[in-house]
Order: sequence, then C-alpha cells, then structure tokens
Amino acid sequence: MNSIQKHTKSLIAIFIMVLVASISACGGGNSSNSSDNSSTTSTDSGLSVTATGPASDAVGVGTNSAVTATFSEAMNADTFNTTSFTVGADGEMPMPGTVKLDAATNTGIFQTSGGDFTASTEYTATITTAVKSVNGKALASNYEWSFTTGAGADIDPPTVTSRDPAPTDSGVAINRNISASFSEAMHVPSINSSTFKVTDANDKLVTGTVEVVGTTAIFDPANDLTVNATYTATLTTGVTDLAGNALAESSWKFTTGTSTAQGPAPVTLGTAGNYVILAKTAISTTGVTDITGDIALSPAAESFITGFSLVRDATGTFAKSSIVTGEIFAADMTAPTPSKLTTAISDMETAYTDAAGRSNPDTTELGAGNISGLTLEPGLYKWSSDLLIATDVVLEGSADDVWILQIAGKLTVSNDVTVNLVGGAMAKNVFWQVAGNTTFGTTSNVSGVFLSKTLIDIQTGATLNGQALAQTAVTLDANAVTEPAEPVQ
Repeated sequence: MNSIQKHTKSLIAIFIMVLVASISACGGGNSSNSSDNSSTTSTDSGLSVTATGPASDAVGVGTNSAVTATFSEAMNADTFNTTSFTVGADGEMPMPGTVKLDAATNTGIFQTSGGDFTASTEYTATITTAVKSVNGKALASNYEWSFTTGAGADIDPPTVTSRDPAPTDSGVAINRNISASFSEAMHVPSINSSTFKVTDANDKLVTGTVEVVGTTAIFDPANDLTVNATYTATLTTGVTDLAGNALAESSWKFTTGTSTAQGPAPVTLGTAGNYVILAKTAISTTGVTDITGDIALSPAAESFITGFSLVRDATGTFAKSSIVTGEIFAADMTAPTPSKLTTAISDMETAYTDAAGRSNPDTTELGAGNISGLTLEPGLYKWSSDLLIATDVVLEGSADDVWILQIAGKLTVSNDVTVNLVGGAMAKNVFWQVAGNTTFGTTSNVSGVFLSKTLIDIQTGATLNGQALAQTAVTLDANAVTEPAEPVQ
C-alpha cells in the first residue's frame, strides 16, 4: 500500500465515523449528570468502530503490541475470529494470532501467536462485515487501518499526562466526571471500575461507570458527589498499554464545592490538549506573532512549519523559536516525538467526532446562523450551515460551565469582533466544532477550543485565548495566541 492509498483509506475511515455520528445525531463523549447529552454513539443507523489501538497511521508501535478495535454497541463474541479480524504486513498473508472479544468494553482484541510483529514494518488491520453486534448489525463495509512498528518491543510503562479535576483542586462542581489522560494508546479492557476507582473520605467506593475515549479514561459517578467533600481518585497497576506494560499506581485528591455545572460534559481532548496549536498539514506565520504554549504538526514534516525560524534542540525531539514560549514538534523529529504526535492527532480527531456527535441540542439554528450581539448561556448549540459573528457576543457562565457549538459549515468572526467570556467562564470549557473553514478577522479577539475539520485562518492582529486544533492547516499573521488558563483555586 503506497502512502497515497494509506492516507486515502485513513480519510475514508474517519469520514465514515463522522458521517455515522452525524446521521444518528448522537455522539461518543463523556456524560454529565446535569445534562441529557448522550455519552455513547448511536447505533440506530448501523454499527461503527469508535476507536482503534494502535491508532490509524501510528508509528513506532511496539512489536509486542496487541491490536484492538472498540465498537459502538454490544457485540456478538461468536463473530470474532481469525478471518473476521486480521492483521498482516502489506502484500503478505495475515499473521497467525488469536482473536477475542472483551464484552464489557465492546472491544475486539488481536494478539500475535508464535512471535511479535516484525520491526519497522507497516501492517494493516481489517475488521470485516462478518463481525456483528448482538442485534445482528454489521459494519457498512470492511474497516481497515494501518500502523507501523518501531525498532523493537515496547517495554516502557505508560504515564498519566493530565487529570481532571487536577490534584488538590477545590470547589469542583458536584456533577462533573473524573478523568485521566495517558501518554499513549491504552489497552481498553484494562481500564474499568476495578482499576479506576473513586473513594470518599471514609474510603467508601463511589458508584459509577468507566469508559475510554481516545487516550482518556473517564469515571462517571452514578450520582452527584457530596458538597464540600474530599475524594480520592486511583488508577491501579491493572491499567496497561497495548504491550501489557503496567501503569505505576497513581492517585490524587480533590475537593468539591457547592456548585452544579451547567451545560454538557466537556469534550475530551486527550493528549491533543497538550498543544495550543495542533495541525496535520502546515502551520505558518507572518508578522510579529507571539504564542504561549507548545505547537505541533503531524504527519507533515518540520519544513511545513514556516515563519518561525526554528532551531532544533540538541536532542532532535523538538525545536524552539523566539516567537513561541514553549516547544515545537513535528512528525520527522527524533523518537519518541513521531509516535507522540500520532497519538495527539488521533486524540484530536476523536475529540472532533465527540463534539460533532453530541445529541439533544439545547438550541438549534440560533439567530438563523448569525449570533452577532447575542449572549449565550452554557449549553449545546447546533447550526446546520455557516455561522457568522459580525458584532461582539457574550458567553456568560461560571468556571465550571460548558459550551459546545456544533457548526456544520464554516465559522466567520468579522474584523474587530470580540467573543467575551463573563461571569467566570473559561476558554477551556468552550468547544467550537467547525466542519468548514474557521476564520478570525483582523484584530478580532476570540476564546475557546477550536476543533476544525479544515483550515483555521487567524488574520492580521487577531488574538486567540484558547487552542487551534485543525485537521488541515493553521495560518497566522502577527497574532497573539495563548493557551487557555485554569481557574484560580
């Protein structure tokens, strides 16, 4: 399979996942006790693959890794075998292995038999239409994705890269979920209510459910937490990566407040949340730009990051620039950067699908696609075409409240327009899901996490308080871009 064919198959797979989520108007995100927005993918219109391990186009995969596919609904174990789930190097017969289903997580698992994968080799995994749900549903067509192994076995344990609530956080909303993101793709069946636990001050277990979205584990309490109470979240050594390496036990404490968060559950960014700008094809700047936070590009190479006067670090794993307070990463830098970026891009795509698939919007077609001058309360908003912001708008809510804005067309913020956050609202809790181009006009001032299917164009003098996460390119011209702040404790 040449690189064009491989890229095309990846795009087709992503398109199918997004299309299924859009048609069914239901998505795969985490749930919230304060909202009825669905936390799972609708299965009314068909069966879908919601996640794979390794991710599509992953590089540096350990030769001892398992291969997994997680589905949108309960599966029929009898349909999983070595003909319905295969893995093989390009041009060769499928590898011998064993296939089984983890029913608790709807995850099919392929393990090689008689040896590991070959080092530095591209493999293609295939799930055929013979795989069925318990209700007899099949995939619309065979599902394929490719990954490339590294130089040898993966012997490094995964690490926790972020936690929400963060350790020692106080005043936490009583109806929000608890989550942890990991440094790499994880073995989904290893993350469950036995390995991810939450306890109160008396060591009593909190009842809840656990799901995995991308590289993030999410604990959803069955009931609201107690006000002004201290809780401990624990991840045990039973949590493993795809190669079976165990996580070092990790626990942290947080304290609730008295507030109930409004709006849907936040979109899960996973490792994509580590970057203030993340793109797939190019990042360019002209003029005097000032960026605070790390930026990254993958699968495109460092040469497609232009206007930054990059200077490679001696390790070769990142670069620096005088206009970036942070580090700069690209897919052709020294390991482990390529594999980390593949994971981040996969998490970005998962986050986009999550945001696009949230169902039961509080408001549809607000302002007939023009919200100029309006004030938006926390909630889920949906537009079936373009969205225009021609004069200042206000998003009013507390530091715990969440906005998700689903835009099926393009988003245009006109020149000199400001998106104001008032009442304590935080940029990190405002998610703009945009299927078309995103344009910030000259000297505009915008806030939030922008998940764009295509280009994010930040025009001359515009300011972004948030993140630009684009599945094509990000262009800048004398801009100030700052990663979103955390609330003051």
